[in-house]
Amino acid sequence: MNPVLDHRLVAGAIARRLTILGSTGSIGLSTLDVVAHARERYGDQAFPIEALTAQSQVDTLAEQARRFRPRFVAVADETRYDDLKTALGGEDIEIAAGTEAIREAATRASDLVMVAIVGAAALEPTLAAARRGATIALANKECVVAAGDVFRRTLAESRAIVVPVDSEHSAAFQLLDFGQAHAIEKVTLTASGGPFREWTRERMRNVTPEQAVAHPNWSMGAKISVDSATLMNKGLEIIEAHVLFAIEAKRLGVIVHPQSVVHCLVSYSDGSTLAHLSAPDMRTPIAHALAWPTRIAAPSLKLDLAKVRQLTFEEADLERFPCLRLASECLGAGGLAPTVLNAANEVAVGAFLAKRIGFLDIACVIEDTLARRESGGTARAQNLEAVLAVDAQARATASQLCALRAA
Repeated sequence: MNPVLDHRLVAGAIARRLTILGSTGSIGLSTLDVVAHARERYGDQAFPIEALTAQSQVDTLAEQARRFRPRFVAVADETRYDDLKTALGGEDIEIAAGTEAIREAATRASDLVMVAIVGAAALEPTLAAARRGATIALANKECVVAAGDVFRRTLAESRAIVVPVDSEHSAAFQLLDFGQAHAIEKVTLTASGGPFREWTRERMRNVTPEQAVAHPNWSMGAKISVDSATLMNKGLEIIEAHVLFAIEAKRLGVIVHPQSVVHCLVSYSDGSTLAHLSAPDMRTPIAHALAWPTRIAAPSLKLDLAKVRQLTFEEADLERFPCLRLASECLGAGGLAPTVLNAANEVAVGAFLAKRIGFLDIACVIEDTLARRESGGTARAQNLEAVLAVDAQARATASQLCALRAA
């Protein structure tokens, strides 16, 4: 490539103004690590920050604000407003608090919005960013799962662009040739299998939260780590892939790959299967999303296949890990079934992390919540309000079921 043209492409990519929703979590921290690396390599003006938000971690948020100089910072927990104001006293930075402040951050004039908020709390700010036509670097799978129909309509109306950040969806995004959509036979997402891949159901009965969050390959937040341990994360990702890429359910699959080096495989009708490989480091897909369609240098680990030595694959065991089965059934049911699934899972995982229910109870609570959903659960959501209503009802039901199991 012409080095002058190459320089212009990189310069255009790193000039994008960035908002990070959830900057103090695992993905947010990794995103700022990529930004810091870009500034060291390309100059202090790389990826100017419009807004940073957090749920309640004021100290970390204030430290980030002093270092990266955003125009706006917000904390979702309204009770932490005074703490944030004190921490940033004398700084020329706008400060706000509450859920409305998080939505405001999403609507501010940035080119790219990194959605790194965990759970359905990301739903409203993500849609707000989409409505204004921003490019969305999407690291949250739950908002797509919970509001797939609404999400797709919003993207179609606004022409917003979504660049996936989940390693599997980022890989699929890079492998899929939509100009040859007729030839795509299958998209297979890989799963590490989590920390209990070889455990029996009986042994998993006594799993502790500390064991469940100890992922063998990835450094992630507690909720996502538990989802990996139950394989629910892969179920949610299958639903997300269906929404993001308009791939039929029958063309989507999961295979367990303990090394977490191959992230996705796309099989074509001519017999070719393309695979995306990288070291298990979220900074790789984050850097891809921030600069897409240009590639920039990132501080991520580089893959050394000689050190990995072997890549192995095996079928996912749906009997030992029923959450993957439940997610597949909800994808088949369609409508608001995934909304119920996601809400029940968030409640059940929260109860498990709080040591109110057992590890195996997570799938039981989800299945019972799905069984109790109203007959309209398979209807398509017409708007965000309908999604939120079903989400709230599912959470209430799951909370009751958790309380019964804890009694």
